[in-house]
Amino acid sequence: MKFLLAQLVYLLGERPTRMNLIILARFLLTLALLITIYSLLFHYIMEFEGRYYSWVTGFYWTLTVMTTLGFGDITFQSDLGKLFSMVVLLSGVIFLLILLPFTFVEFFYAPWIKAQQAARAPKQLPEKTSGHVIITHLDTVTRALIEKLKQYQYPYVLLINDLSALAAHDAEYKVMIGALDNPKTYRLARVDKALIVVTTGNDQLNANVAATVREVCEHVPILATANFDASVDILELAGCNHVLQLGELMGQAIARRVVDDEQQGYPIGRFGDLLIVETTARDTPLVGHSLRELALREQVGVNVLGLWQRGTFHTAQPEAVITENTILVMAGTQPQITAFAQRFHKPQPIHAPVVIIGAGRVGRAAARALAWRGLDYRIVEKSPERMRNPEKYILGDAAELDVLERAGIRETTVVIVTTHDDDLNIYLTIYCRRLRPEAQIISRANLERNVATLHRAGADFVLSYASMGANAIINLIGRDNILMVAEGLDIFEVEIPRQLAGKSLAECDLRKHTGCTLVGVRQNGAVSILSDPHQPLPHKGRIILIGDSAAEKRFLKLYKHNHKR
Repeated sequence: MKFLLAQLVYLLGERPTRMNLIILARFLLTLALLITIYSLLFHYIMEFEGRYYSWVTGFYWTLTVMTTLGFGDITFQSDLGKLFSMVVLLSGVIFLLILLPFTFVEFFYAPWIKAQQAARAPKQLPEKTSGHVIITHLDTVTRALIEKLKQYQYPYVLLINDLSALAAHDAEYKVMIGALDNPKTYRLARVDKALIVVTTGNDQLNANVAATVREVCEHVPILATANFDASVDILELAGCNHVLQLGELMGQAIARRVVDDEQQGYPIGRFGDLLIVETTARDTPLVGHSLRELALREQVGVNVLGLWQRGTFHTAQPEAVITENTILVMAGTQPQITAFAQRFHKPQPIHAPVVIIGAGRVGRAAARALAWRGLDYRIVEKSPERMRNPEKYILGDAAELDVLERAGIRETTVVIVTTHDDDLNIYLTIYCRRLRPEAQIISRANLERNVATLHRAGADFVLSYASMGANAIINLIGRDNILMVAEGLDIFEVEIPRQLAGKSLAECDLRKHTGCTLVGVRQNGAVSILSDPHQPLPHKGRIILIGDSAAEKRFLKLYKHNHKR
């Protein structure tokens, strides 16, 4: 009963819905008047033929003829009566079989379904709600963000004003109905108690959201994405505390994956004095040896955390043998990383230009980052309006061999694929891998489900907006202890669980129970590597771990009672 009343309140409370009901009532009134007139005419014509019927019979005959039932128990004998019967029959077809169903669906059934959806979703959050993340758009980035928020137990709410979206997502996401440009929406979303507001629409809409939120609350942090450089200042003026240019971030991240003779490895991140780097084993003395044989921790002090093999991450096992395609993920101090490079790193100069496919925001950002490092590049683009520098841009379709040859595909050692179409990225990755089997191929994925496919297609590394954007937002929210090594693989930091305090690595056996590998321990602001597997973990402090999404979830679930954001 309460649910029914909520639907009725919604139907009567919305002005468009009230207008629809008025139109429906007018139609029904017109139909009732028409039936009454036909019943009166029925009696007059019957009297003209010398027959008499009750008023009930008149309505009965009118309805049976208009609905095309036509029982035939009452019929006219005169031509006038038969002509009248045809008029009633045709008008019945129009009013009852065509207009009535359409009018009922349009002005009653559809609003009723909408009212059911609206009654199912809240229009406000409870007054005690606090510390939540308010999200204003649902896209690939915020979908990944919501999964991260669930994983780290952050409360959130997704604001929607499109009930058709609610029908598809209300069972999966925590939603609230409200117009994004209405200050009332944010008051009811308890924005004054929120942890942050995240808006990822177009630049104009994000500015509107930020300005509207600032009408309600001056102190809540606002994070927005921006597609254009000029929008950054405007969004900050509108009230945004953080503005992310995901295209620029991705382009820079892709460029950092290109390893040249002056780079000892790709720097993933830093935890105090502890560096996390990736380095290729190609053309080095490492190839053909197992980690046990190399004993890198004993020789130079670095800790091998895992190995990449053609896009697949494997935890570091002593028996693992390094191949030409292996990429090592290591942790160590700067002197230790330098010692490793001096002993094992073989310079790999990049003489030929890097081939970048796609001159969108990501491709151009990657080119700028490469140029800043002094590396040459060629961008393949088939849209003439995107052409910038004729010396650096190759006009044409990258699916054509002659275009790629003009870009230098036969000589290059690195290919970067950055188009907006995952199907095209997969195709081009396969094509470039066939043309240059030994080249490093870095590809962009727009949808997370295509990441594994791109790896199978031959990409050495795959990055996407979804994971990179979600991790960047999580870091700004407060989880500044997460680093994305690659799609689905993170380095994260947590308080030492009570269950592990005082135990050695051998006793904990985190790899067996969770799939995570211990990177280091942070105490009093300093980060150190546990070189002895029998050394006990301290009772207070934080541990740094590496693992894929499933391993991270297992760890947090197993030790959730001690996990702290």
